[in-house]
Amino acid sequence: QTEDGTKLVCKLVDVSQASAKETQDAVKEGRLLAQFRHPYVVRYRDNFIDSGWLSILMDYCEGGDLSKQIENARKRRQQIPEESILMWITQALLALKYIHDKHVLHRDLKSSNFFLSKSGNLKMGDFGIAKVLACTAACAKTQIGTPYYLSPEVCQEK
Repeated sequence: QTEDGTKLVCKLVDVSQASAKETQDAVKEGRLLAQFRHPYVVRYRDNFIDSGWLSILMDYCEGGDLSKQIENARKRRQQIPEESILMWITQALLALKYIHDKHVLHRDLKSSNFFLSKSGNLKMGDFGIAKVLACTAACAKTQIGTPYYLSPEVCQEK
């Protein structure tokens, strides 16, 4: 918990088998993400390595991830209100524009990588495989992430 009362969560990533460069790149990427300030992007606070584990401190999203919301609605045989869907799509697109303006591709966009705040706002998170770009026109050329959710750039090998 921060001084202002914000709850944090710590994500642990095993880097014991990673090369020194890969580990260093992961720490650098975490520091880059910690600079992001957007209402619809999960705030990354800090990261550090200890005993072969990369610890990533980020804001806690009380509403869980979007995939669980969808699954819960499906189990209850209830529809998610159209207003909520439109709001979440808008928030996701605003978050996407923000990270693209910062020359970052998420590369694994799916419902389980979007989280809900206590107030119900959507936040983009889980940047574990994000790629920082040298320029906006550059594209990621490697296939990483969840196979059923690949970006058009990766599928077209651009």
